[in-house]
Amino acid sequence: MTTSSRSLLDGPSLDHGLPDYRAIAVEDYLPAFIEAFAEQRAEIDAIATDPSEPTFENTITAWEASGRLLGQVSRTFFTVSSADATAAIQNIDEELAPLMSEHADAIELDGRLYTRVQRLYEQRADLRLSDEERYLLERRRTQLIRAGAALDETAKARLTALNTRLSVLTTTFEKNLLADTNDLAVVLDSAEELAGLTDGEISAAAQAAAERGMPGRYVIALTLFTGHPRLASLRSPESRRRLLAASRARGSRPGENDNRPVLLEIVRLRAERAELLGYPSHAAYVTADQTAGSPGAVESLLRRLAVPASRNAIREEQALRTAAGDDHAASRIDAADWAFYTEKVRSATLDIDTAALRPWFEAERVLRDGVFYAATRLYGITFAERPDLPAYHPDARVFEVLDEDGSHLGLFILDLYTRDTKRGGAWMNSIASQSELRGTTPIVVNNLNVAPPAPGTPTLLTLDEVTTLFHEFGHALHGLFARVTFPSFAGTSVFRDFVEFPSQVNEMWMFRPEILSNYARHIDTDEPLPDDVLARLEASGTFNQGFATSEYLAAAWLDLAWHSLSAADAGAVDDVAAFEARALADIGLDDPAVPPRYSSTYFAHVFSGGYSAGYYSYIWSEVLDADTVEWFDENGGLDRGNGDRFRERVLGVGGSKDPLAAYRDFRGRDALIDPLLARRGLRG
Repeated sequence: MTTSSRSLLDGPSLDHGLPDYRAIAVEDYLPAFIEAFAEQRAEIDAIATDPSEPTFENTITAWEASGRLLGQVSRTFFTVSSADATAAIQNIDEELAPLMSEHADAIELDGRLYTRVQRLYEQRADLRLSDEERYLLERRRTQLIRAGAALDETAKARLTALNTRLSVLTTTFEKNLLADTNDLAVVLDSAEELAGLTDGEISAAAQAAAERGMPGRYVIALTLFTGHPRLASLRSPESRRRLLAASRARGSRPGENDNRPVLLEIVRLRAERAELLGYPSHAAYVTADQTAGSPGAVESLLRRLAVPASRNAIREEQALRTAAGDDHAASRIDAADWAFYTEKVRSATLDIDTAALRPWFEAERVLRDGVFYAATRLYGITFAERPDLPAYHPDARVFEVLDEDGSHLGLFILDLYTRDTKRGGAWMNSIASQSELRGTTPIVVNNLNVAPPAPGTPTLLTLDEVTTLFHEFGHALHGLFARVTFPSFAGTSVFRDFVEFPSQVNEMWMFRPEILSNYARHIDTDEPLPDDVLARLEASGTFNQGFATSEYLAAAWLDLAWHSLSAADAGAVDDVAAFEARALADIGLDDPAVPPRYSSTYFAHVFSGGYSAGYYSYIWSEVLDADTVEWFDENGGLDRGNGDRFRERVLGVGGSKDPLAAYRDFRGRDALIDPLLARRGLRG
């Protein structure tokens, strides 16, 4: 064990639990994992072989206290593997995936541990447990049953094999996607092909090409989702066509990065595993332990929304054809042209040019005078940048978060820019989480994929990127505010179809006049965004929502369709594109002008992330979000009392109580769907 391996195991050496990444060598991650695995296995074995009668303390609390080193090493490594995945890190990730799966199975399939937990569960009425302890006992029992602890040894052996293989496949899917995304970045030969982009965007594309060894050319890197922000501005139809074609080709070309056989095997094995555990499909397995409860409930919501969304998209396309006029001879708008002509319609009907708004959205000002300012106004917290604390990459910035009384709340790390070693999209993760049992405070990370500006120029965000920054910070607040005893309930450890709710709520503040006027100031003149522009932005709330809702619902439906297959039906599917076409036709979202937000071969959320049979969660959570926005509006909006109530009753409980019970405690009733329908223009 080398010195750097020991730094992973002995604990961080920087303030507030931040790992000192400078002291960690890449080759030391795997030995640290091996030692941490062994330590937790010994801790679990001690619990399982304890000759005394099971108690909450010697079983559940002891289980919660176990694995501290493994959690520390895991969070340290997986932060890097998602945000700075060099070839060496990817190799470790591949080697580690089956080991992590085998370790989890060794614990969750331990019949001795299950027997102790089941005994406690049967005695729970006689135990003097707090509400959090009682809920933890119930959740641990459910976890073990769903993991397969009650199966016979033959079934457990097969389950372990399935889990191990799936861990390899999901890691392979992500690796293939990252490689193909980099490989398919669009290379253009002349600035004329980028006409419509700003000087800064063209300069950044030239810089990206130079960094790839292609001086004099221009590179547009791909985003995770199907569409691309540059499609709205590029004047060249051919450049738009190339950009969208490259995006949609990811993972579906023959060769080493082909994700089609990978995802087909994932679907088959997930379906087999679900049946082994007593469920008709993977979707049934997943939703049974979510607020939705069943695939039928999800299907009902998606079908209810698909009809009006598709209808609205058709109306929107008609307006786009009119705007296109003579420069678009085809009878239909191409998917590659939708965003470009949408901006023409937006400009003509609402007098809003979203690209022209970027000088008002300078990244640093959006962060400090928008995102942070809203959190201070609502919750009383403040932020101090800590340049003395290095993160895992030079681009990542560390901030200390202080509560209203000046006490330390946690650390927040922002990693804004895209790079070839970072996976696509935007996300929040934790390097450390709060727990009274372990005496730890949170360290949360927000990752985005904003194109870096040319050297010496400011970073100007698109409207979508401003939304993403507010959204991801909502996750960060959830991770910072949760105050729980047990690690299992820390931060965002809630049901998957509830986890997006707090982040979606945080988006509401970006357009509130008292927040917007504080951060949306012109980069050159410091003039605020004109009031009439704000009014038009607010009035445009339902603009293009037919397209936006349809592309999202199409992706959610693909996820549900793949994961609703039985093992036998999954084994009969051999053509990914044909399956997608049938599924989209089934729900009426097969409009070629409105492709799914993610097609299967680059659908990282469900084939390499944690959203399998769960991508519906965004719209499911948005029901709660829209209902909550209405509550804030009815109760005075950006008010400390409102913030304290939301923090205490929703964010602060983490996963320590049923999330819908937490919502009812906050709202006084269950959420209504009407605010969501109104927001997305889906009424009538």
